[in-house]
Amino acid sequence: MRLHVGCAMWTHARWQGRFLPHPLAPGERLRAYATWCNAVEGNTTFYATPTRDTVESWARQTAPDFRFVVKLPKPITHERRLLGVDDEVRSFLDTIEPLGPRIHALWIQLPGSFGPTDVGALAGFLRRLPRSYGFAVEVRHRAFFDDPRSVRLLEKVLTEAEAEWVPFDTVAFFQSPPTSDAERDAWTKKPRVPRRSSALTDRPIVRYLGRDDTARTVEGWRQWVDTVAEWLREGRSPTVFIHTPDNAEALTLARRFHDDVRAALPGLEPLPEPMPTAATEPLTLF
Repeated sequence: MRLHVGCAMWTHARWQGRFLPHPLAPGERLRAYATWCNAVEGNTTFYATPTRDTVESWARQTAPDFRFVVKLPKPITHERRLLGVDDEVRSFLDTIEPLGPRIHALWIQLPGSFGPTDVGALAGFLRRLPRSYGFAVEVRHRAFFDDPRSVRLLEKVLTEAEAEWVPFDTVAFFQSPPTSDAERDAWTKKPRVPRRSSALTDRPIVRYLGRDDTARTVEGWRQWVDTVAEWLREGRSPTVFIHTPDNAEALTLARRFHDDVRAALPGLEPLPEPMPTAATEPLTLF
């Protein structure tokens, strides 16, 4: 059994010197993060496609069993809405190819306006993707949560493509008004949709948003601990990403979630030991 956990990024100003060594060269930051977590959301590729050299650096800094869930670029998913993008997809896949087995899934995050009438475009797009990759689709249109017919339609398309439906669980976050600037900002930007906890494949992916208060974040993920433990018992290989509005404690929270699941399943493989925040000086006689 192996559970992968991670965060929305691998570098954060609030982590430097607390959890990760500081200063740290850009080419070493992912390596340090990978001693804390064994997965990461590839959000940066949504805004700009990296160079192949940069992707090769990511591969050098991580073990082959480290997981990237790589988000497809915004022009493909949001601007062109999956239509007429074959050349762009081929170029993107060529760029990320050095990650090899580290690519857990191509993450297709769709805009809130992408609704049931667009599912045909999604089906055609998924059929054209190479089967050497896993696929993970995130939708935000309310019909996919409130209308049973739309839910069945999307599940049918995803199941036929062997693609996972990625839930972004914001239920705990929206249970009470925000109490910090980061929470107020997230309040206006994050999707407010019902929780979904059904897996379609043997590699489910969960995105969970808590609060900046650690106790409330932990309380809000209790259901996910039970769900993830059950997935592992079923032979699935889940990946869980922990978010908070300011992400200041996200590294430690991701490991705590892993610990909570491991408490229910003691046979679960542990995470690596984190890299020390400062180099240890050798002892000398003088």
